[in-house]
Amino acid sequence: MNLKLALRVSGFAYLLIFITGFYANFSVLETMVVASDPSATVINFMQYHTQVGQGILAFVAMLTFDVILVFTLFNVTKKVSRKISAIASGFRLLHAIGFGMALMCLIEIYQITDHSSGVDTSILENSVIFFLQRFDEIWTIGLLFFGVHLAFLGYLSFKSDLVPKSMGYLLFLAAMGYLVSCTAQLLISNYAEYEQGFELMVMVFGVVGELAFTIWLLVKGFGRNQLKAIGNL
Repeated sequence: MNLKLALRVSGFAYLLIFITGFYANFSVLETMVVASDPSATVINFMQYHTQVGQGILAFVAMLTFDVILVFTLFNVTKKVSRKISAIASGFRLLHAIGFGMALMCLIEIYQITDHSSGVDTSILENSVIFFLQRFDEIWTIGLLFFGVHLAFLGYLSFKSDLVPKSMGYLLFLAAMGYLVSCTAQLLISNYAEYEQGFELMVMVFGVVGELAFTIWLLVKGFGRNQLKAIGNL
């Protein structure tokens, strides 16, 4: 894959990750879950079952684009260092595998809340909450790998003659946002008390850094200006 195509595919895939991820997580999942009321959560999953399915499909699409980026970003950065680029891609692949495992928990919820009349309510509530917790735990571990990936990607961007050094700093800040927030979620027992602050940190550092990188990939990939490293890598 030549550099121009790698930039285009990477930018397009990253943009679609933003679209599918925000829809699935914030427009579907977050509207279903009522943290203080398991019964209401189960009712939401049953009442809006079609929307849950759509959210899962959006997550599957997000995962697909994430796997694509494992390979295309390698082509963007490998001229800096093939070894470090391979390590960065490996951590992104670990994140994708982790999210795929987490997604199975949502699929399980989708299945057990479909035509669940006659099922003991308490058992159903316990099952849904269990799988939601497992989803959060597994995805959080996956996001730790993703944070490491962003740290390596930031380093590669900083060392690249193609990528602006400012992009490297932004990606490194994004990495710190994910790593600090996810570590806190896994280790701090009263994390819920500080959850909004950590989520804000991820939104500010993570989204800004990744979105800036996405825009750069698209502009560089689809722009008419000549790249510094034209040709096959």
